[in-house]
Amino acid sequence: MTFRNGLASLLRPDDSVVVLIDHQPFQLANLNSHDPQMVINNTAALAKAAKAFDVPVILTSVIAAQGGFIFPQITDVFPDQEVIDRTLINTWEDPAVVDVVKATGRKQLIIAGLWTEVCVAMPAIQAIGEGWDTTVVTDASGGVSVESHQVAIQRMIAAGVNMMTWLAVAAEWQRDWARTETVPALAEVLKQHAGATGIAFLWEQQLLNTPVPTKAVR
Repeated sequence: MTFRNGLASLLRPDDSVVVLIDHQPFQLANLNSHDPQMVINNTAALAKAAKAFDVPVILTSVIAAQGGFIFPQITDVFPDQEVIDRTLINTWEDPAVVDVVKATGRKQLIIAGLWTEVCVAMPAIQAIGEGWDTTVVTDASGGVSVESHQVAIQRMIAAGVNMMTWLAVAAEWQRDWARTETVPALAEVLKQHAGATGIAFLWEQQLLNTPVPTKAVR
């Protein structure tokens, strides 16, 4: 196995491309590895973080006429973007998706989707076998059971796929708080989707904007 380590192994926004796969009502109905609302939140956060860092995001569904449209929390982030609808279960066998990814010229492929054991594992394992630097965002994905999600992760790790969570991806893209051009947009994502971290950030802003008393309080 080739170990993923060293500075060059970290995600770079200018070399990343995200593929969000089958975040649809049919799949959500049998999502049992995570709280469904958490997966919706985390996927929307990943989409917004990608937009903040100008990372291309490809949206794809499978037979949307039957399985339902991708969650509006995701499509609303990219209101003018076409969703690629497939019949193939394995996204990476569909040229309509792969050609769009290749056209970006980027090499760090980031995948999240429903379900982990099917629609995430297949393209991730195929893509890494074809030489793509492949990462799966585990908390923006989910399976029909805790076991199926975990076994899929183990299977992909054995194939060499990198595993991360959405907040880790966003932090790796930011890398340095001195890169101030992306801080405001990232801060908005944190406030909206990072739970207590977002609330703590708002509290910090409140404290920073609270005038220092000019007289001692008795």
